[in-house]
Amino acid sequence: MTATLPDFILEPLVRAALTEDLSPMGDVTTRAVIPAGTRYAARLNAREAGVVSGMQIAAIAFRLVDPGLKVETLVADGQPCAPGQTLMTIEGDAGSILMGERVALNFAGRLTGIATMTAAFVAQTKGTKTRVTCTRKTTPGLRVVEKMAVAHGGGSNHRFGLSDAILIKDNHVAAAGGIRAVLEAARAARSHMMRIELEVDSLAQLEEALEVGGADVILLDNMDTPTLHKAVALNAGRVVLEASGNMRLERIAEVAATGVDYISSGALTHSARTLDLGLDF
Repeated sequence: MTATLPDFILEPLVRAALTEDLSPMGDVTTRAVIPAGTRYAARLNAREAGVVSGMQIAAIAFRLVDPGLKVETLVADGQPCAPGQTLMTIEGDAGSILMGERVALNFAGRLTGIATMTAAFVAQTKGTKTRVTCTRKTTPGLRVVEKMAVAHGGGSNHRFGLSDAILIKDNHVAAAGGIRAVLEAARAARSHMMRIELEVDSLAQLEEALEVGGADVILLDNMDTPTLHKAVALNAGRVVLEASGNMRLERIAEVAATGVDYISSGALTHSARTLDLGLDF
């Protein structure tokens, strides 16, 4: 996917978040203490270094609250930021800015954290062909924006859902009667546009999968680094190899050095730390 989506795709997510925050009675604090017509200028600032994501969504949040707000993005999604750097300015009705503040910051901080963590993983693959990719271990309802943040961090996206591709995991193999059975069934069922990925957890399973054929990608699950080296040699470039399981930041460089094509990590989306961003009047 590209790292930018049309606003209308993202608006329902932002609208739901604003409704959650403002329903049923609106911002009672702002209504009570901010005189009507008060105008102000605010800055969305980074309080630590990272790779920015969520600026498009933050802008949507402010504009949904009040289309009259003047929103200017200074640091685009996918770009680095430094502590104290202003990422966005918002000018207009003070009450409107305050109503959109938390939703904008929640999205931007969360997504910038994902982009920043992804960039750190990607940096460990420098000099190799290996690409870092995410998984389906995303926050329910927010998959599209979390995967977009991975792209902003320089990572690639795995499948978006169960209908994108045939990914045969160990439980499928167990339930269907073995590797030959699942690969033959998958080949018969897929369309010409759909790829097949098979998860294996041993070199014996990899050898059988290569002998049977039919898989476009083989996922090497929870293999240690010496075993990954053997798997790459055994494969000899026949299919795309994806290493997954226990992919911590400190291990990425050595796994990439084995020659696998992809490293997938659920941590990019389920364990990323929210980056500290603030809105300052």
